[in-house]
Amino acid sequence: MRRLVKHCLDTARLSTIAKRKLCAFEMLAEPATTSKSTFGPDRRYLSSVSWLVLTIVALSPIAIAEESQLWFEPQVAAKPIVLVGSDARFQVLVSRKSEASFVEDATQLVAYRTEPEGIIEVSPTGFIKPLTNGTAKLIAEHQSGKMAERIVEVQNWANDPSVDFDNQIVPIFTKYGCNGGGCHGKAAGQNGFKLSLLGFEPHDDYRHLVKESRGRRLSLASPEQSLLLTKATGQSPHGGGARIDPNSHEYRLIRRWIVQGMPKSEASNPQIVSLSLVLNDRRMQPESQQQLSVQARFSNGMVEDVTRTAQYESNDVEMAEADETGVVRVKSQAGEVAVMARYQGQVSAFRASVPLAGEVNEWPSSNNSIDEAVLNQLRSLNIPVSGVCDDSTFIRRVTLDLTGRLPSLDETHRFLTSSEPGKRNQLIEQLLASNDYAEYFANKWMVILRNRRTSPGQQSGSFAFHQWLQNALAENEPYDHFVRDIVAASGAMAVHPPVAWYRNVTDTHGRTEDVAQLFLGQRLQCARCHHHPFEKWSQEDYYRFSAFFALVRTKDGSTADDPMVYSDFGLARASHPRTGQGLEPAGLNGPTISTHEYEDPRESLVDWMTQADNPYFAKTLVNRYWKHFFGRGLVEPEDDLRSTNPASNPELLTNLAQHFTESKFDLKELVRFITQSRTYQLSSEANGANVNDRKCFSRFYPRRLPAEVLSDAIDTVTQSATQFEIVPASTRAVSLPDTAFASYFLTVFGRPEASTACECERGSDSSLAQSLQLANSKEMHTKLASDTARAAKLASQTERSIAEQVEELYVIALARIPNEEEHKAAFQYLKSQPDRRVAYEDLTWVLLNSKEFLFNH
Repeated sequence: MRRLVKHCLDTARLSTIAKRKLCAFEMLAEPATTSKSTFGPDRRYLSSVSWLVLTIVALSPIAIAEESQLWFEPQVAAKPIVLVGSDARFQVLVSRKSEASFVEDATQLVAYRTEPEGIIEVSPTGFIKPLTNGTAKLIAEHQSGKMAERIVEVQNWANDPSVDFDNQIVPIFTKYGCNGGGCHGKAAGQNGFKLSLLGFEPHDDYRHLVKESRGRRLSLASPEQSLLLTKATGQSPHGGGARIDPNSHEYRLIRRWIVQGMPKSEASNPQIVSLSLVLNDRRMQPESQQQLSVQARFSNGMVEDVTRTAQYESNDVEMAEADETGVVRVKSQAGEVAVMARYQGQVSAFRASVPLAGEVNEWPSSNNSIDEAVLNQLRSLNIPVSGVCDDSTFIRRVTLDLTGRLPSLDETHRFLTSSEPGKRNQLIEQLLASNDYAEYFANKWMVILRNRRTSPGQQSGSFAFHQWLQNALAENEPYDHFVRDIVAASGAMAVHPPVAWYRNVTDTHGRTEDVAQLFLGQRLQCARCHHHPFEKWSQEDYYRFSAFFALVRTKDGSTADDPMVYSDFGLARASHPRTGQGLEPAGLNGPTISTHEYEDPRESLVDWMTQADNPYFAKTLVNRYWKHFFGRGLVEPEDDLRSTNPASNPELLTNLAQHFTESKFDLKELVRFITQSRTYQLSSEANGANVNDRKCFSRFYPRRLPAEVLSDAIDTVTQSATQFEIVPASTRAVSLPDTAFASYFLTVFGRPEASTACECERGSDSSLAQSLQLANSKEMHTKLASDTARAAKLASQTERSIAEQVEELYVIALARIPNEEEHKAAFQYLKSQPDRRVAYEDLTWVLLNSKEFLFNH
């Protein structure tokens, strides 16, 4: 009997727990090694019957189920897959647990067969097609011998219903790009044939296809000769080339629709209401793949597999790509990536986590809940964290990020020599309390709120708006009040400067789109003309939101450049551009908001926006500020928080938004919360394993100084101030009240024009023009060689040692003392040059052109 059990242990596919059970039982059966057995003299051996019972228990299905090795997704084996009609298709998903206990996709690693044959056909990729009515068992077998089963039922196979043009034909045009913006879906169509963009207006598509040009595109008498099919298959000249295979399901479906007389979809036909994925997320190994399975749910409750008709798009092609069949292939880079599935205006997203190989044994402590969320993700991805940056790096980093300037010599020396344990937090408080903080962040808001001047008469308004921004930030006005002051602004700019935003954004469309993008992270521009291709927003959603601004009026104030803004009396309504239907105002994905004819509907809009449970308001702001401090948002772009563009760390985004809301929208507290975190204070030096991390924040990501900050930093190091027109000589570039000040340097280094609400206007790319500007421009030469410049002053200070002067240059430019090698090289160069002033100019030039100076790291 014992040999039988041993054979079972060696041959049966048992779970680890089951094997441990049998080993324990075998130990109990061994002869007692002492004179007194635990079980007494009559129980020194287990009986054969006991062995049989124990073996049955150990080998029972319960024990085996403890470690399932191969299965269909979802794991509901008792629920059959039902295919209704000959057009039905279904993509199965098979998963397995590898020897390393890693769950992986096995859909294309198994062999499929059916019992009985002839009811369904299964491709090697797990794609099922019905062949006749009946029930079959689908069996997937892995080369290891592991198997999984699923029941498939085929119903109404012989009953071919009328082809639904809206739900079956239009999606084919979308899948193969026929109605894309570069083909027949553009505004003017292509070569005389027009389709609605991405099929959002199927009734128009039907008219263009069936009734235009005397019906020449379709032939009921000879369906195969229809231009629609001959062009799509490449049999007739076609600018788009062959798009559909004559042997494909799509070809047969279009042909059958023509044979049936090109029926038009009835208004009562079911409409798609949602899109879902059988598998929403998975932890994947580098260089692996995952088959997706996409299902569309219709208004009548019907669910249809649309895996082969849906379109797929990765939000990070450097991490993962998806092909037209829904296979996601991840690359070698660790991190998290999302793949969007889109079908007829509905979207859903799959999320893949790709961990690094190996094991991290030590993890640092947390300063606050930001660090906890970051470390939770890094642990799951097995990405090690860099160490904390040194004090020199920190004071330069945080001073640049909070105030847009370099730390002064005194600030740096005082900070570096201090031994107080809380000195970093104290420095943050000092910077937040400074006027430089308000000036710098006013510059940030001034740009995205489009404070630009196009005529001399607009100067007073733009200057007043900038001053208002600066005062609001200095006084730490709660963000919800700040937004209300802008969105619901009324009156004259002299009394209420935020009215300037309405002067700069002149029409209802611009105001609708800017408010949605700035404060809710939703880019609605596409929905103005058609259903948004990447989000759920329809034209109705767009115009309901625009209704909040329908009553806004302007009239001349003191001058034409200084208009007054007010809300007219009446009921706020917008008109749907296609149907003419009158639409009441409604928040995005929110209820209709009825307003009184004597109320300003914009106040109701802000009430909805600033509610604590608004899903967009707080997240948009914290994501925008996160990007300010880290160079990339948790969601990229920072103002595109659509459902198909998920955050790189959802837990962290939720944490930040919750903290911000609970603080009653305190902007300084948010800045404090971020900068006090260990995550913000990490070194930018990669540790080898995290060198490829680009969005999990395992280290600080260096970023080039913004144009205005770089200009001011050069002025600080050279002690040669840039003079801008019509402002005091001491005005910093980050303090300029609008973007109308001419400066070739600022333009070359990417200063935005403030013509849109998008921070993407700010350039961050490097260029030859930038290198030339820093290396040998007249402006740089003048700043270096001026008689009042730092180089001239150092050369004249004969009472100071060269070592002290070199240290001053390094501390003011880099916030650190030069190391021994740098000190030696500088000393030797300065001693070797006959003209000491020129030598100091050269040393300053070298520092200004170093990457360490040009980047915040």
